[in-house]
Amino acid sequence: MQEAVAIRLICTREAANLHGRGKPDFALMREIVECVPNISEGRDSAVIEAIAGVAAAVPGVSLLGVEPDGDYNRTVITFAGPLRSVEHAAILLSIAAIEAIDMRHHTGEHPRLGAVDVCPFVPISGTTMDACADAAKRVAAAVHEQTKAPTFLYGRAAADTERSSLSYLRRGEYEGLKSRLEGGRDRLPDFGANEGWTDAAARSGGCTYGARPVLVAYNVNLPEPDAHVAKLVGSILRGSGRIIAQNEGRTLRASGMLDSVQGMGVVLEAHGLSQVSMNLTDVERHGLLHAFETVKSLAADHGIAVVGSELVGLVPLSSMLEAGRWYAPGATEEADVVRAAVEGLGLDALAPFDPATRIIEYAIREGAA
Repeated sequence: MQEAVAIRLICTREAANLHGRGKPDFALMREIVECVPNISEGRDSAVIEAIAGVAAAVPGVSLLGVEPDGDYNRTVITFAGPLRSVEHAAILLSIAAIEAIDMRHHTGEHPRLGAVDVCPFVPISGTTMDACADAAKRVAAAVHEQTKAPTFLYGRAAADTERSSLSYLRRGEYEGLKSRLEGGRDRLPDFGANEGWTDAAARSGGCTYGARPVLVAYNVNLPEPDAHVAKLVGSILRGSGRIIAQNEGRTLRASGMLDSVQGMGVVLEAHGLSQVSMNLTDVERHGLLHAFETVKSLAADHGIAVVGSELVGLVPLSSMLEAGRWYAPGATEEADVVRAAVEGLGLDALAPFDPATRIIEYAIREGAA
């Protein structure tokens, strides 16, 4: 994985006005919303920096992380602040990404539908999931209006339960979007459904906005070049399980081990490794510890030992402390527990891991300092 672009702009005028001080005190701010857009560019650092910088320049917004991945050709950007500031930043970032990224030329290992593949709003404190869902709807509408990109709503902002699943909306990826828009039958965008396959849609692909609880993107590394075992492990541990039989168009599926985990096996060519790439959708139930140890156990059945792991984006402190207490049950100081988690999970296997910028609570505190 490429090193994160070194952007740590903190733009704080709006928050400062709220409290009459030079920098925002996130502990005292009435509301904190996290936004985690994933853009379909992970190789051109100048483009990535420019797109992230647009969000960072919005008053009241703290840019917490920019994590490009060249194999995935995708960058995870994380910023936080008051809802209206974050909403405005998401619109501006989306417009910048759609102008800079041409999906007709995009390739990468990670599934993707558009230039802003997904842009979730996450309530951290002082706000509600409903408020975040409403923000997602406003952003999706504004982005479509200003760029003509087809936009979708998922998660808590979706129109119905079926459309709440990102994998459902993204099925067929960018390459299948043209037939969906031209056919006009199912899985159409929430904004732009009647406009068909326009030049704007071909360039942007489909951009997806929603609201969700804290989600952790987490990958466990396996020393194999072809992801054979990684794919097997992903199909066993993910909640949706695997198809075990097919007959005349019918399928039988067996449920997986961890119902709050989405997982798949992918090749990480730059490092000669494979990864079990996961989304942990409920870290209170199945956090980093459960995911890592489950992959470790299943891979061992095939004679493979894991070689560390990788966090994409940020993680709640509670998930790190759970892992640290498992690996160092005698540790009493928080810093020691966190250090034990980093070591036990091998979070620094591919790149240095800095708790101050990778743990949500620490990153927000650093941004306010």
